[in-house]
Amino acid sequence: MNDSIRPSLRRRALVGSLVLGGGLLAGAQSATAQVYPDKPIHMVIPFPAGGALDILGRLIGERLALQLKQPVLVENRAGAGGNVGAEYVARAAPDGYTILLGSNPLATTALYPGLNFDVLKDFAPVAYIGYAPLILVVPENSPARSLKDILDAARSDPSKVSFASAGAGSSGHMAAELLKSVANVSMLHVPYRGGAPALVDLIAGRVSFMLLDPPQSLPHIKAGRLRAIMVGSPTRFALLPEVQTAAEAGYPNLQAVVWWGFVAPAKTPREVVLRLNAEIQKALADPAVRARLAELGVSSEPKTPEQFGDYVKTETLKWNGLIKKAGLRAE
Repeated sequence: MNDSIRPSLRRRALVGSLVLGGGLLAGAQSATAQVYPDKPIHMVIPFPAGGALDILGRLIGERLALQLKQPVLVENRAGAGGNVGAEYVARAAPDGYTILLGSNPLATTALYPGLNFDVLKDFAPVAYIGYAPLILVVPENSPARSLKDILDAARSDPSKVSFASAGAGSSGHMAAELLKSVANVSMLHVPYRGGAPALVDLIAGRVSFMLLDPPQSLPHIKAGRLRAIMVGSPTRFALLPEVQTAAEAGYPNLQAVVWWGFVAPAKTPREVVLRLNAEIQKALADPAVRARLAELGVSSEPKTPEQFGDYVKTETLKWNGLIKKAGLRAE
C-alpha cells in the first residue's frame, strides 16, 4: 500500500473510534436515565425534624416515591448550621441516589471558613422549590407591638434584646443581621440546632424575637402563642394581611425571604439531574401538594437546574458580602 495513504487511513480509524466511543458513552448515559431510579433515593435534610425543611422534604418525598415507584428515605443530618448534612451529600456518590434539600444556609458558608466543601463547585443544582417571606414574631406576652418597639428597646439596652435562630447562617439569623445593619442597632444572637428547639424558647419568652418562615410560625400565630409584627416581603403577606411590611415600618431595604431547593453531588449525570428536576416539578404541580404549600405560605415556581444554580450564586454573593462587611463568624 502507498505510504501516503496509510496516515489517512489511520486518521479515519481514529476518528471512527472516537465517534463510536462517544456514541457508546451517550448511549450509556441515556440508559442510566432510563433505568433511574432502580433503588431507594436518600433525601438528606441538614436540620432536625420539625422545621420547614423537614416538613417540605417529607411532603415532596412522599409524592416523589409514588411517581418514581421507589422509596424516598428522608434522613435528618443536623449540625454546624446545616453544613454537616451538606458535606455528607457533597461527598456522596454522584449517581442521583443521595440528594440534599437545602435553603438559605447554602449561600452563607462564609460564616464557616474551615469548611471542606464549596457550594458552587461541589454541588449540582437540581430543582428550586419556592420561597416564603420571613415573619418577625414575638412571644404572646411580649410588650413589643411593632418593629419600632423592638428597635427602641435595642437602642436603649442592647443586652436585653435577643433573637433566636435555627443556627448560624440560617435564614432567620441572616435576616436579623440585615435588620441590625439597616437599623444600625446591636442585639444578641442566640443560635440553636434547628428551628424547633429555638421555637420552644421563643414561646417560653426566653428570647425576644425570631424571624421565622410561615411553615413554622403560622400554627403558633393562629394558636395565639406568637404574635407577628412584621413580614419580610415587599408586599403584605396574603395569609397575614393585617401585618405590616418592613417598608411600611420604615425600612424598605429590609427584604427577607427563605427559599428551598434540591442539589446533588457535583458530576451527577445531567440526564439524572434533568429527570429529578422534571419529577420534582411534577410533584410540585400535584393539586394536593399545591394546596398544602399554599397552606404553608410557600410560593412555588419552576426553574431549570441552570436557573436555580444562577439563583444560588446571586444569593451567595449577596449574603457573603454582608457576612464579610459585618465581620461575622459562626459562634
